[in-house]
Amino acid sequence: MNRFAQKLAQHSLSLRRGRPEILQVNVGKLCNLTCVHCHVNAGPKRKEIMTRDTIDRIIDWLAKTEIPTVDFTGGAPEMIPDFRNFVDRVKELQLARHVIDRCNLTILLERGYEGLGQFLAENKVEIIASMPCYSAKNVNEQRGEGVFESSIAALQLLNSLGYGIASDLPLNLIYNPVGAFLPPSQTELEADYKRELKKHFGIVFNKLYTLTNLPIGRFASYLRRNSKLEEYMQLLIDAFNPATIDGLMCRNTISVGWRGEVYDCDFNQQLGMQWNNSGSKPLFLWDIDAESLEDREIMTGDHCFGCTAGAGSTCGGAIV
Repeated sequence: MNRFAQKLAQHSLSLRRGRPEILQVNVGKLCNLTCVHCHVNAGPKRKEIMTRDTIDRIIDWLAKTEIPTVDFTGGAPEMIPDFRNFVDRVKELQLARHVIDRCNLTILLERGYEGLGQFLAENKVEIIASMPCYSAKNVNEQRGEGVFESSIAALQLLNSLGYGIASDLPLNLIYNPVGAFLPPSQTELEADYKRELKKHFGIVFNKLYTLTNLPIGRFASYLRRNSKLEEYMQLLIDAFNPATIDGLMCRNTISVGWRGEVYDCDFNQQLGMQWNNSGSKPLFLWDIDAESLEDREIMTGDHCFGCTAGAGSTCGGAIV
């Protein structure tokens, strides 16, 4: 039994799935950035991207369900050749779906991606954008030199298209700590972001989501290099909050990998914790029935302490 499972048992808690409400599709590891905190280890040289055949199978499966939200992530999801086609096909399904694009902002200004912002706006795609700080120093330190300036220009572009202003074009930002510590209060930080981005750059947005960095992928490597891995793990364990359990994203989200594999969350995906059939055959999205997932036991590990520390952490920010 892992330490997280032991902690749940100590609090007489169990972690099981509810009704699926979000299909989160990680379309690959290709990205134009190489961020220090990236749990996916994404970058410009990664070759893992979703193929048209896999997209076809996902669309066929999705069409038979009533899952209302499709959440695209990566890497930079917009970089796969079939991204726009994928969005178009989700939007064309008979049952209307809400689409989310987890965008690093800078891709909107890259050569070869002209018109991407306009495409997202025309399709009413919600944008959740990584913006780890409202100051240049912290952003460039975590995400690379010049990324802050590009991110600001991209946010101004999105505002000009109506994002963060029109009710059907939500623009939400994500804060990740730049070091081995927990995020501050989401409400207070959101107020700071809104004040500073409006004052200095004229930028408006809807919500700020605070996410805890999980000790996996590139961030785990950073912690090891600085001899902080065990210290950070203990910080997460000590900050365990049982009130976060009901709001965890693994309870209502199906995570799909670039080959169509199925996981409880994107973090489990990066650790290779793929669903299987009674401990044997690995499962892919087209192997499962969305209507029969309620009460399925969720696979956990020590990394789960990251989502249950303090105010909690999900793809939609703090939980409590």
